[in-house]
This record gives sequence, C-alpha cells and structure tokens, in this order.
Amino acid sequence: MRGWWRDLSDLVLPAECAGCGAARTALCPRCRAALGGRAARRVRPVPEPAGLPVVYAAAPYAREVRELLLAHKERGALALAGVLGAALAGAVRAGLGPGGAAAEDAGGGPVGGRGDGSVVLVPVPSARWAVRARGHDPVRRMTLAATRELRRTGTPARMAAVLRQRRPVADQAGLDARRRLENVSGALEVAPGGGRLLGTGRVVLVDDLITTGASLAEAARALRDAAPSRREVERGVRTSVYAAVTREGRGERRSGTRSESGKWVHGAPEKTTGNVLGSLLRAAVVAAPGDSFEMTRN
Repeated sequence: MRGWWRDLSDLVLPAECAGCGAARTALCPRCRAALGGRAARRVRPVPEPAGLPVVYAAAPYAREVRELLLAHKERGALALAGVLGAALAGAVRAGLGPGGAAAEDAGGGPVGGRGDGSVVLVPVPSARWAVRARGHDPVRRMTLAATRELRRTGTPARMAAVLRQRRPVADQAGLDARRRLENVSGALEVAPGGGRLLGTGRVVLVDDLITTGASLAEAARALRDAAPSRREVERGVRTSVYAAVTREGRGERRSGTRSESGKWVHGAPEKTTGNVLGSLLRAAVVAAPGDSFEMTRN
C-alpha cells in the first residue's frame, strides 16, 4: 500500500523536477537528457577489484543524475523508475554489443545453448535493513522497468532476482575501496534453484550505481560460483533432443525405416566443463563517477 500511494502521488502531484527542482514537472527535459541523452560507455574504477565484469554506465554520477537516483532511492519518487529503467536498458544494450545480440561461446553457439538472443537481468540486492527503511528495493524496481524497455525495443529479456544476502553488511557510504571489499566479501549467494536460471540466456548484473566496484565484483563471484557448467547445460540440451529423436525413431521402426540420429546424439562428445558465465558475464548501471569512464582518461 505504501509503494502504491507513493506511485500515485508522484504521478498526479509533480510539484517539481526531482533532478533540478524546476516547477510544475516531475522530470524536466534537461534532466531527462542528462540521464539518457548520450550513449552508454564502459566504466572501470581505479583500483579495479578482482573479478569485476565488464561494466557499462548510462551517465556520469553528478548533479541532476545524482539527484534523480537519490530521489528514487531515498525520497520515494517511485515514478522515476521508468526513466531510470530506460537508462539502465541502454547500458545493458551497450554491454551486449552491436544489435544487443547474445554473445557466443568458442564453439560458435549462444552462451547457455539458447538461440533466441535472450537476456537475463540479475539485480544486485539491497541490504534487508535498507529495504525496510525505504519501503522498496530501488534496484529491483529499476530492473523490472529495464526489462520492459528491452522487450519493447526488441530484445527478449527477463529479470531473475536470484541473488540474496547470506550475512548482514554495513552501509558502504564513507568506506574506502579496501573496506568496501571487506564489507561485502562473501556476503551474497544465489538462492536454491537459482543457478539453473543462469544458463538460459546472456546474464547481465544490474545496479543503480558503481563507485569502487566492490558490490558488483561480489555479485559476479556469487553468480559464477552457482552457474551451471557447460557440460551440465549441454547434457540437458542433448537429453531433451535425444528423447525427441528416440520417440521419432520408434515411429520410424514401426514403419520399417532405420534411424541413426539417436546414436549420434547420445554419443556426442562433451566440449568443455567450463562455467557457462566465465568471462562473458556483463554488468550495467545507471551511473558512475565521471573519472571512471574510459573515454575521459588520458
């Protein structure tokens, strides 16, 4: 009820722009352009934590963009989830490459064995105490909006909120890079049964903001630990294909013909036992510090 009332009040009573304070509008054209008026770019914090996936950000974390994220996260401006989600979707598409196509493994096939170019968005979970205090999970809300935007623009996408906290963490604000890493190290895990969802499409971790990269690196570690191996994914694909071929073969035997397909599928060699995520895991955020954008460096 609390979230519903905030949504309604934000929509019908837009007293001022959440980014700059301009009157009579929930989001002015200038702030909208600051958030989504440029192409998403790769960002890399310095120092870069081990295990951090390739990260793309939609906008620098400054002025209007900072205010928009804080308004959505801390001040309950829930109607901003749509525009923030659209910016997040742009960062997801940038990380996927030209056309937003799913990456391919070394054998030329789509990661996870899927040929539909699907994308699985995995939100980094907020601390439980933060969700209780805010009354909502801002990253999860933005992820849902980004999923809808990706689908609207032709990219099959779905959210898989498989990450959860396995132990409490302190507020990251005010901690330096080393202490942030210590704070979140080993703090996340994939919920039981969630690992099987990670082999069904290209996986992109999503968050609202990257600073030191500690939270994204820990989330990536948890996903890689839980993701199925290529052997497990391929075995599942071969099993389903073999069952279909066997049924077809039975029908052929009844009609007096011979089928060799079942033997070929059953005896197919296993290519590799590596994790299906490996180095192909990507991450996307709405904002990042300006000096972390690669194009701004000398």
